[in-house]
Amino acid sequence: MMPLTNQEQLLLEHFAQYISDHKKQFTEKVLAARTRQVTVVLEDIYQSQNASAALRTCECMGIQDIHIIENTTKYEVNKYVLKGSYKWLSLNRYKQKRINNTEACFRKLKENGYTLYATAPGDDNMSVYDVDPCTTKAAFIFGNELNGLSAYALAHADHRIKIPMYGFTESLNISASVAICLSAAIERLKHEQEKFGLSVEEKDRLRLDWYRKMVKRSEIIEKEFLRTNP
Repeated sequence: MMPLTNQEQLLLEHFAQYISDHKKQFTEKVLAARTRQVTVVLEDIYQSQNASAALRTCECMGIQDIHIIENTTKYEVNKYVLKGSYKWLSLNRYKQKRINNTEACFRKLKENGYTLYATAPGDDNMSVYDVDPCTTKAAFIFGNELNGLSAYALAHADHRIKIPMYGFTESLNISASVAICLSAAIERLKHEQEKFGLSVEEKDRLRLDWYRKMVKRSEIIEKEFLRTNP
């Protein structure tokens, strides 16, 4: 990732004047706990509260990038469930018409070095607790509430994984499944601090993006700053 330009660095410092020391300290704490070593993919989730609850879980767990595939179902923001959490995430949406958006998403993930783990019930599937995100970056893929993942997703993922179940019910809701998969992965990553966190450049980019969202009327302030600091 490209470092901030001199102008962007000055803009970051300018925004910092409008943010309390407490918020700045909390921002640094959150940045230190962010990771791109693990990501989550949601394929055609049709209930907005389920997709939004999954995003909220990801933000709470320190995941930065979320990939949303919209082949048959448009993702709708449910602000009552999200509680503002989506503002701090990097959402990658795949919603072009007349193409297989799952294929486009998978291609992008593979280009960025991710191993693809399709979540699906099955006795022969790998346990989520055996996934090692320290060796290669991990993308956990979740399908819709009724039919699960598409045939393409199941066929083209690197592995199929399961969450071990001990009751009569075969599956959990999306948010609970996301939480369990991320908890298992993050616990392992915490022992590999070198791979867990973001680069300096990534932190700078996010810090600038988040400051824009924290400062009231940031667009007007930025426009005026750029006018006087070309």
